[in-house]
Order: sequence, then structure tokens, then C-alpha cells
Amino acid sequence: QGQRGGHDRALNPALDPARGSSTTVEASGRPGRHLEDTVKLPPLQPTRRSSRSVQTQRFVCLYLLSAMSSSYTDSFAAPFFAHVDASTAQYISELGEAVSIPSVSSDLPNHLQDIIRMMEWTKAYIERLGGECSLLPNPVKVDDEGNELPPILLAAFHADESPETKKTVCCYAHLDVQPASKEDGWDSDPFVLTEKDDKLYGRGATDDKGPALSWLWAIQAHRKLQVGLPVNVKLMFEGMEESGSVGMFEAIRMLSKEGEFLSDVDFFCISDNYWIGQTKPCLTYGLRGMAAFSVSVQCCEQDLHSGVMGGSVHEAMTDMVHLMSSLVDSSGKILVPGIMDDVLPVTPEESALYDTIEFDCEEYKKDNKVKTVSDKLVHDNKKDLLMARWRYPSLSLHGIEGAFSGAGTKTVIPAKVIGKFSIRLVPDQNPATIEKLVTQHLNTKFASLNSPNKMEVKLQHGARAWLSDPKHPNFEAAARATEKVYGLLPDYTREGGSIPITSAFEEATKMNVCLLPVGACDDMAHSQNEKYNKRNLVNGIKVLGIYLHELAKLTGPKPSACRCAELTDEELMEPGAFMRGFKCKCIM
Repeated sequence: QGQRGGHDRALNPALDPARGSSTTVEASGRPGRHLEDTVKLPPLQPTRRSSRSVQTQRFVCLYLLSAMSSSYTDSFAAPFFAHVDASTAQYISELGEAVSIPSVSSDLPNHLQDIIRMMEWTKAYIERLGGECSLLPNPVKVDDEGNELPPILLAAFHADESPETKKTVCCYAHLDVQPASKEDGWDSDPFVLTEKDDKLYGRGATDDKGPALSWLWAIQAHRKLQVGLPVNVKLMFEGMEESGSVGMFEAIRMLSKEGEFLSDVDFFCISDNYWIGQTKPCLTYGLRGMAAFSVSVQCCEQDLHSGVMGGSVHEAMTDMVHLMSSLVDSSGKILVPGIMDDVLPVTPEESALYDTIEFDCEEYKKDNKVKTVSDKLVHDNKKDLLMARWRYPSLSLHGIEGAFSGAGTKTVIPAKVIGKFSIRLVPDQNPATIEKLVTQHLNTKFASLNSPNKMEVKLQHGARAWLSDPKHPNFEAAARATEKVYGLLPDYTREGGSIPITSAFEEATKMNVCLLPVGACDDMAHSQNEKYNKRNLVNGIKVLGIYLHELAKLTGPKPSACRCAELTDEELMEPGAFMRGFKCKCIM
């Protein structure tokens, strides 16, 4: 980046311990059960099961926009936007502080204390804003290697007026980052936030420290403008997202029990994904799941010399090439029988969502460095290409462990090789079913080789796809906030990747989750020269702040307050009778 001109500015201010204390603030006097003595944040108001008969009160429970004028939001928007614009230098400085902490979760022996330091830095910031915050010890305690796991940050900010009657939104983010070093090919020190051409380069700038801090900056703006929060805001920030979110799923299940931290949450919002392009914002309502596999073939106990033994043994690598090539063809078609059986057909309504999406196939080739190599994609039109990325399954071959991959030549016969591949799943595909289909296919293929070698298939990891309703009021609130900031409605997109936390929140609480990305498609998360555009940083804070006010406009009961029996699958199919994000159709 430095060779393209522009002015570099290093942003690495020293941490200032005097700016705030990290002493735990207890929410004393509030009832509720707790998982650990250190968890001090029960729900804002514990909900109780109604003594009245739910059968006599059952009716459709839909969220409607309130009839109240939007003048309050609009009157807040102007000074809020001006404040955010005027505070940009502060935001960049504080993001520089956060980026300077190398909270790398893939190397706990060397960076656990950095992750904890990042947690404590954020906790102190929350407490300076008047929030209640505690660090929940990780429920799993240690990872498979025996390394201690970092805690999970829980925080709450109450609405100023009658918080017990106001809706509650929980915002998820992560404070850990991918590893990085200058030697990897970065143009600047990855842990020194560097501004160049209105872009902020640094590890974690966009994934996910910038978006995480944006919630705090939005709340800080309310404080400085002396405007009360219109809804209750809870934060759940973890430190292991880049390494499988170890302990988060257990924490979510426990904290979703009645009387616990998540039991009164009505909406979830996550800003940990990206726009489909560089200029137009989007909301994401679907993610593919994943089934990651390994297939191993062993022919002997140790590697052999190909000159001495070649031609006399059944080589494992030969079997592996046959097996891997039987999974997918060169056009991306999955060759495993039965894989597509549970994939639902595209409806006209779904197809129409793709028509207005801003996407350029030629720019996509350039962004992904395909243009100068093959200059060809699997599909040459927007709709087919996006559907192939988002709403159809795909199978990718990742590599072969045990095979020689270094420079030069090594004439060896590997004793054992392990092929790695994964299938991205779509709604209605079950990882357990996919495991059976893949195992059966590879067993059949291996038998046809008449090989005496040993072969084994393993499902390493499985996660279901997630699909929400873009018409849900949570999404509508996010869309209106986006329109107020950018002057246009966002695209509604799905993504080919997986964010298992999304499904975990929804399955545990039955509340709606909205993915509200604030970063651009070219932010290079996980790669060299990760960056966050100044424009996206500033506008992202504005969108998140206005989103809180748009949520406050929604009338109707708190979805989390329902304690009735959940609807059956058959009841959920009743046309117009249910909007996802409610446990049932009744009001207590």
C-alpha cells in the first residue's frame, strides 16, 4: 500500500490506566439466579410465568410499527450525526489502543494475557460509560491442550425511562483476532493502526474490534448529548471466536435459562460480517452451515523410498487422489449421491430479492484475483453466481496432510495421507445426514478400487445453516436505520460462510438475530493489510445508534416475556400466524 502514495500516520497511543478502573460493578439488589459468583448481571427484569390460562388468551402476536411520529428519532439524528463526525479523531485513537493489544486466540500460551487485557480494557470503558459489566469465567475452563480459556464479557446499559417495560437488544462481538506479523506481507506493523488514504490498517480493525467498539461509541454519544437510551442494551463479547468460540455455546445455553442474563433479550444484533460490495450497505438474513471432513488412507507404518519400493506396494496417495476426485467435478457439481435431496427449490419471492442487489461479476473477478488468471467464474450472471455462493451447497477440497508439499523434490511414498474437504450446507440439510451420505459414497468408491489399504472417514465439525426472515421487525428497524444514514435501503443478502453463534443465540432463546454488517467487502479480514474505511467506521456508529431508536418504535409485547409452550412445527406453518422471534402466539 505504501508504494501507491498517500500519507501514513501511525496510531499507537500508549494505554492509559488512569482513564478508568477495572473494578467489577455489581448489579446489587437485582434478583436472578447466577451461573458463577462472578456473574453479576441478571435480566433487567425477571419474567414470571403467568397464572392465567394461556388457552383462553391465545391470539396472533405480531409486531406493528407504532403510530407515534418519527420526529424523536429525527430530532436525535442531526445532533447525533454531528457529534459522531466531530469525534472521529477520538474513535480512531481509541481503535488504535485496541488494535495495539495482540489478542490472538490461536496462540493461548503466548497471548492469553493479551486477550484478558483486551477484555479488561473494554470492561473499564463500559464502566466509565455507566454500564454494569462482569467477566464470566469460561464454562469450558481449558482447551484440548490444557490451556486456560479467556473469560466472556457481559455488560448491560438500561433505558433511562421505565427500563422494565422497554425492549432489550443484545449485541454480540468478539475481541480476539487472527495472528499477524509484518513478515506475512503486511505493508505496516499489523498491531499499529496506520491511517492511509482514509483507510485504517491494522489487525482487528474491521474484524471485530472496530464494530465492537462502535456500540460503545454509540452509547457514549447518547451520554454526551444527554439523551437517554431508548431500549435496554446488553453486550456479550467473547475472546475465542477466531478459534472456534470455545465455551460460548455452553455459556449461551446456560445464560438463556429463565432468570439468567439472556432470558429477557428480545432482539440480537451481530456486526461481524461484511457488505457484498464496497459502497452499498446490506443486511444478512442467511448463512450456510458446514460439514468438515477428513478421509485417511494408510498403506504402511512409515514412509517408503519410491525408487526402492515403488511398484511393489499399493500406495495410499494413489487411492487418495481417486477418492478426492470422486467428490466434486471441475465445474463445482457435487458428485455425492443424495446431497441435493433436501435443498428446497427457489421461490419467486426469493428470486426477486436478488434482482436489486448491487453486484458486479467483473469487479468480483478483480477483487478475488481471478481476472488475471482464468478470467472465468462458474456462472457468468449475478443471480446464478450469488445463489451458488449463498443458497446452494458447495464442496471444496482443502489439502492432503502427510503428502510432500515443500519446495524441490522428495521422492517418497507417504505411509498415511489425510484428505481434508468440507461441504457448505443450506437450510434443511442436516450435518448428520450429510455425514452418512459422504461416508457411504467414499466407502463405495474405495471398494471399487480393490485396494487392501486402510481407509477411514471422519466428520470433524458440523453446523446447520441459518435462515431468518428479512421482514422481521428486527430487520426492518435495521433497514430504516441504514436508510437514515446512507439515504437508501440496504440489500438483503445471504452469505456462503458460517457464523455458528447466530444459530446458537436463536436456538437457545427463540429470539430473532439480525446480521448488520458495517464493513466493506474489501476489508481483507484474516488477510494481510486488514483495514477499516474511515467512512465505514463513522457511518457504522451512526447506523447502530439510530438502530436502537428504531427498535424503540416497535410496539407490542416483549417477545422474551412469553412463557407459554412453544408452537409445534405444524402450528408454525399456519399462514400469517407466526413471525419468527416469538415463542408462541399468545400475550400473557
